[in-house]
Amino acid sequence: MKKIIVAGIGPGSQEDITPAVIQAVGEADVVVGYKYYFQFITPYLKPTCQCIDTGMKHERERAEQAFSLAEEGKTVVVISSGDAGIYGMTPLIYEMKRERNSDIEVEALPGISAFQKAASLLGAPVGHDFCVISLSDLMTPWEVIERRIKAAAVGDFVTAVYNPKSNGRYWQLYRLKEIFLSEGRSPQTPVGYVRQAGRPEQEVTVTTLADFDPEAVDMFTVILIGNSQSYQWNGKFITPRGYYQTLSPTLPHNGEGDRPDGSPHYGGDVRQDREGLGQLIMMESFKTIASELKRQDYPLDHLWALLHAIHTTADFDMENILKMDEGAVETLYQKVKDGTLTTIITDVTMVTSGIRKGALTRLGIEAKCYLNDVRVAEFSSAKNITRTQAGIRLAVEEHPDALFAFGNAPTALMELCDLIRKGKAHPAGIIAAPVGFVHVKESKHMVKPFTNIPKIIVEGRKGGSNLAATLCNAILTFDDAAQLKPGRDL
Repeated sequence: MKKIIVAGIGPGSQEDITPAVIQAVGEADVVVGYKYYFQFITPYLKPTCQCIDTGMKHERERAEQAFSLAEEGKTVVVISSGDAGIYGMTPLIYEMKRERNSDIEVEALPGISAFQKAASLLGAPVGHDFCVISLSDLMTPWEVIERRIKAAAVGDFVTAVYNPKSNGRYWQLYRLKEIFLSEGRSPQTPVGYVRQAGRPEQEVTVTTLADFDPEAVDMFTVILIGNSQSYQWNGKFITPRGYYQTLSPTLPHNGEGDRPDGSPHYGGDVRQDREGLGQLIMMESFKTIASELKRQDYPLDHLWALLHAIHTTADFDMENILKMDEGAVETLYQKVKDGTLTTIITDVTMVTSGIRKGALTRLGIEAKCYLNDVRVAEFSSAKNITRTQAGIRLAVEEHPDALFAFGNAPTALMELCDLIRKGKAHPAGIIAAPVGFVHVKESKHMVKPFTNIPKIIVEGRKGGSNLAATLCNAILTFDDAAQLKPGRDL
């Protein structure tokens, strides 16, 4: 029977070899492989079985010999450690079958992969989406490998690393660690590595990304790096799937297995997973925006507002037209923190809708729009003013010291300016971002003379409800600015 069986013999312990593989090698006339692996299957071979070794880095010769022996009518088993389809012989055997236009039948028998064995020894590190990357650049250019490392880091994948080091490859693992940290993976992310998994020399280590020492591993080591939800607990490395849905899903994870309040971290629910990924995407977007700014020396609070504005609009002209008083964002955030700013008034409901509800709840702030107040229609008709003007007049009567945010109506902003000059309004701050063609520029100029009021102004015709809302969000999340970590309240 002209047939080649490609078999994964597992990571190295006899108990991890599948029954199908044991049966296959037991019936083989010839086993072709690297001699180091013969020791793991010797007990199952029939006495007449021939073992052929082609040595390390001679995989093509190994495959050619397997085809030659199979064509002679022998039962041939080609072995690889772990799973033969993962960095093993199975792809090569199929490619050679195609190249030779061979009628030899090929069958692949899966084995337990080294990363699976390592994962079981570490705990449960691959409980959610994961990827596997080899650092060997013998047949893959390093530029390609590095792109894949960045993709894994940005995508928040649990990442298994094969072929981490060799005598000639000493720096690549350092670079991988650098990429994961620079792409936003927490220094406290769990990292586990297992040397000689399933073999007598087995060593199992759990550490953190910050403390991980590339010098501690060798070519017989498999490394697993956690995602943003992974944690350590009782010496184990766990990545939750999300089955515990009721345990403090809004509390942030500190990377050590417990939440800040001391309760265990179980990963939240499916919605939290989705929000966590959304935050990671927003963080990556902010880094991209920051790298493309014309200036790199903005004060932190100006930079934080600018990044929010560009992220929302995808308009780098914001760098030219977003103007703010010195320290405006930080000043307004401090007013929130000390309790002197408790209300945000908006000109239209779309601005209110865009202010993050999680941030408002977390900080005890109320966001209000009077446009749909039952009094507005009657008031605007009686005074012959726009509904947004009427809404601002009513708002000032009840909240004269609020933060006022405008993203639509220049007449509303002009109304506030008039009320300030009359001494009826004393805003904690003003966000001036109305949009349009009539009185828009003028309304923004009108607010500038109030030098004692912190102001954020989008000059010219540009603006919008989304822009006003995101500038409010920048204020409410200013404590995240130093770490460049937006999106906490998504």
